[in-house]
Parts: sequence; C-alpha cells; structure tokens
Amino acid sequence: MTGRRGTRLENTPSGRPVPQDAAAAVTAARRPGTTDAQWATLMARFDRHFGRLEHLLEQVYGPGEATARELALLAGQLATSWQERPADLHALDDAREADPTWFTSQRMLGGVLYVDRFAGDLAGVRRAIPYLEELGLTYLHLMPLFEAPAENSDGGYAVSSYRAVDPSLGTMAELADLATELRARGIALVVDFIFNHTSDEHAWARAARAGDPEHEAFYWFFPDRTLPDAYERTVREIFPDDHPGSFVPVPTPDGAGERWVWATFHSFQWDLNYANPAVFRAMAGEMLFLANQGVDILRMDAVAFIWKQLGTSCESLPQAHLLLQAFNAVCRIAAPAVLFKSEAIVHPDEVIEYISVDECQLSYDPLQMALIWSSLATRDGRLLQQALERRHALPPGTSWVSYVRSHDDIGWTFADEDAAELGIDAAAHRRFLNRFFVDRFPGSFARGVPFQDNPRTGDCRIAGTTASLAGLEAGDAGAVDRIVLAHAIVLSTGAIPLLFLGDEVGQLNDYAALDEPGHGEDTRWVNRPRYPAGAYARRDDPSTDAGRIYARLRHLIDVRRRTPELAGNALITFDTHNPHLVAYQRPGPGTLVLVVANMADDPQHVDATTLSGLPSPAQDLLAGDVVDLRAGLTVPAHGVVWLRVEHGGTHA
Repeated sequence: MTGRRGTRLENTPSGRPVPQDAAAAVTAARRPGTTDAQWATLMARFDRHFGRLEHLLEQVYGPGEATARELALLAGQLATSWQERPADLHALDDAREADPTWFTSQRMLGGVLYVDRFAGDLAGVRRAIPYLEELGLTYLHLMPLFEAPAENSDGGYAVSSYRAVDPSLGTMAELADLATELRARGIALVVDFIFNHTSDEHAWARAARAGDPEHEAFYWFFPDRTLPDAYERTVREIFPDDHPGSFVPVPTPDGAGERWVWATFHSFQWDLNYANPAVFRAMAGEMLFLANQGVDILRMDAVAFIWKQLGTSCESLPQAHLLLQAFNAVCRIAAPAVLFKSEAIVHPDEVIEYISVDECQLSYDPLQMALIWSSLATRDGRLLQQALERRHALPPGTSWVSYVRSHDDIGWTFADEDAAELGIDAAAHRRFLNRFFVDRFPGSFARGVPFQDNPRTGDCRIAGTTASLAGLEAGDAGAVDRIVLAHAIVLSTGAIPLLFLGDEVGQLNDYAALDEPGHGEDTRWVNRPRYPAGAYARRDDPSTDAGRIYARLRHLIDVRRRTPELAGNALITFDTHNPHLVAYQRPGPGTLVLVVANMADDPQHVDATTLSGLPSPAQDLLAGDVVDLRAGLTVPAHGVVWLRVEHGGTHA
C-alpha cells in the first residue's frame, strides 16, 4: 500500500489487487495527526486482509459497481475507525496478534451477569471488581446493556441503539472506563453484538416505519402475505407464544393499511436485511464503535438466522458464514484484538461450522451443557461420553466456551442419530428430560420451570438456576455434589468455562421475577435472579450450602489454574466400561490428567485391568494425595477425580 499521497494498494497476499476506489477512500481518510509508522501498521493490515474481505463480499453480493461502491465506502470507514481507536487498544492489537491463542490458557475463567440484577449499574460492576478478582475471573460477559424498549426487550436483545447504554445503567463513557479498568486487572470484557435484528424503536426502524426508502431496505417489508406465506412453508416458528410464524403486521406509513415485516423472534425485533450490502456496512460501523470502547469479545447473537432464502429453513445458509467471515476480516484490519463468539443453538453438525480463526474463534458448547443435565437426570453418561469423543475437537486457534447453564433456557440439542446409536429414542428422551426437569417425573430432584411449554406434544425448554435444577431447592441430599460435579466437567474439558454469577453460591430460582413488568410471559426470568446478597454473605461459612459450594468451586478453579494440562482443547476419551462414568484424558508434555466423573447416585468402581495402561501411582490433584491405580479406582456418588500421571503417550 502506498503512502499519504498514493492512490493504489499493493496486491494482497492472495494476489487480489485492492480496488482503486477503495485505495483512494483509505488515502482520503488519513488524518494529519497519524504518523508514518502508525499508517504503515494500518496499511500492512489492509494488505493482509482486504483482499479476503473483498472476495467474501463479492461471493455474497456478486461483483459489480454496487459492491465496489460499498467496498470503497467500507474501506474509508475502516481507516477512520482504526485512527479513532485509542492508543492502549492499538497496543493490545499488537500483543494479541503476537499471541493469537491467549484465550486458550487454563487460567481463563468467565463470568456472566446482568448489570442491573447483579450490580445495579455500571458503577456497581466497578465496585464488584475485587470480588471478580477473588473468584479468579479473566473474562466478564455483561448481558445486553444497550438502550432498548421499556419493560419487555427480550432481556435486552432488542437493541434500540448500539451506541448508547441503557440510561438506568450508566453511559457509554462509563462502559469504556469499565473496560479499561477490567483490562488493567486482566479481565476481558464481553458484550453481545445483536446483529440479526434491531428493536422496532431503533432509529433505522423508526425511519422505515415512516416510509423512508433507504431504511425500509434495511428490513424485510412485504406489502401483503404472499411472500411471507411462501417463506413460512419452510421456516420454523421460534416463539409461537409471542406471535405465529415469522412475520408481524405493521401499519403502512399513511396509516391506511398494513404491511408485513420479518420478525424471527419477538414482534418488536425486526430482522435486518443483509441482502442489502448497506446493512453490512452499517453494522460493521456499529461493531467497530463497540470495539473502540474497549470490548474484547463480541458474542455474535443468533448467527444462524442472518441470511434469508426462499424455499429454505433460512438457518445456517452459506451466506451466513460468508458474512461472519467478512465481519471477522473487518476486525482483523481495524480492531484485531477483538474475538467473536458464536451463539448457534442448532444441530451439533452446524455448530462446529461456525468455528474457525477466520469466522468465530470461540463458540458456546450447547451440546455439552445439555448432556451434562441429561447425564445427571438419567445417571447415564454415555451420550456425554460420545459427544466428547466425537464432537469436542476444534480447529487450532479456537476454543469452546463451556457452561453449566446460561441466562437462557436449556434445549435438548443432541443429534437424534447420536442417540439412536446408543439405543435411545431421541423424541422419547427429550420428553422424559422435559418432565424430569420441571418436576413432572416421579423422584425428580429438579425444580426447573418450563419455557414455551406445549402440554399437547410434551415439547418445552427448561429454565432454572443451576442450584434449583440440581436439587438444592428440593432439599435433595446430592444437590451440592451435583453442582460441583457439573462445574468440574466444564472446568476440565478444555474451553473457557463460564459461570453465571450467583451460581457459585447456590442461588435459587427467582419466582418473584415473573411479577416484574414485562417478565410475566417469559419464564426464563426465574433463572436471572437479582444479586443473592445473603448467599454471598455466607460464602465463607462452611456450615452453609453457599459456603460449601463456593469453597469447592474455588478449589476446582485454583487447581485448574495450576494444571497446564487443562489448557487448550486436546482431549482423548477414556473407556471405563461403566455407563455411569464419564472419563477423558487431557494430555500435557510428559504427563496427562485423567478425569473421571460419576453421574450416579452411588459409588462406581473402575477395575485395575481397565486402568492397567496407565502408570501408577497417580497424583489426585483435587484431594492432594496419591492413588494406587493397581488397586482400581472408586469414585464417590456424584464425585469427580482429576488424576495426573506420567506418560509417553495417551491411552484410550
């Protein structure tokens, strides 16, 4: 790429010359205060990544003048955004480019919270930083905190402005200051990038409602039901309790009639029309604005839904991946420290397709989460063991984000064909899990709440805190052990483990949350409790449930931080020949850690013959003693062991 007065970019590594119009736009965007050294850094990133960005957008929109025009506008936008990026974030860009797998350390630990419910406001989050450090967090996900409709905003997932914080929580300047302080304490800031849709109160939606043609083209408007009916023949219904189908009526600008707008989720969440390249460029601008506030990781919401095509399910289409890769290329040029985390609650074969260094470097692991709960309900670990063997491996430079439960509901996302291999009827198993976790099955320890319940079909999804789902609310004797066991799995399988803050002190379902304005129709609010002050006050009292849970989870976290074998994603399953046990090995240089988790209500034994391929003795990392594997291994009810042994290879 040439200097200040140049109008041409050199060929990219792929051999694609950067278009002259784009080169001119970049040159025109250079600011007088930008030094030659700074400019050279930016030009190097353009040289490496702009050809890929151009190629991706041409695959989506086709080559031609319209695409070239958008690319030129986008190129100037990238150069401007990079120059607006604070100096400390430029330094972070350089550091993370030099260490691109920084997030795969065993010291990584995530926490997630709603700002208002956990801390009141952003100032409250800053006051909570000493506790976050006490817990060992290195990653903090603030649930959607942007300006959104009053009362019901789908928990903040209906965004009215990506550049304004909800005034009750604080300001964008406070968010940027919080990001700076978190970064100084070694904690990465994570926020949601809700890019499939906006709220119907967003400025773009208001303009579209009023009939502005430019912004009408930002959404999917139809004058009658002809095309909506055609789309709905193949598109699934997501929230039938909110509205039937995927479209909602909107008055015409003159108020004399109605038209239809695409709303996959709630009626107040209008899907963006990515068939319009101006939408991609506009959302890239919003994304880079957030990156420049100091956001480290963007949770890419509802990734499967961003591209629509008649006659398809409109989920996980090829263009969705191309657009994500194009957003990735945008960040590699203008904010390379930023990572993407995909949220794809789809078939396991589709989840993995979003994960790569060129698309989303991180991804939630909804399958592992669902199968942990399935294993606890059935006392059978085979589905989880199978998933770890078959679906856990990831491309280099990427990572899962694993979790016991999220802010959302639990859906039983395992593949029917996987269950069939184990002789399990998938539909019947899902019906059983739904009954079990809402206490409709005899002997259930769980006290979950159904979400989107359909008594006729038995279909629903499950809401509930970890403690309520694991039996603490019901007073079940195994509850604390189950809570610890579930977290021990997500802390040891190779991922960024994520805690919903409050679960580490055993918070229960908050049924009163359903009485709050805008919550009554969404039972997921029971698992989004307000700050459990009493439980936190008891966290150092070993005579309480909160104290027992907190001490044991802190012990797991501390041991994990000292165990380098638990870094990265490498995992080899271990066959114990016992369906109640889930076992896997985490290899290191010259050592490995064998994890054995017991999903049953009684102790389970692994005989010495099964363990004979491993050297003895083994170091029990959690108990702090030595185990003679020549005598076999007994794991307590709902227990887990992390055993380190020396090895010259791995053992299956």
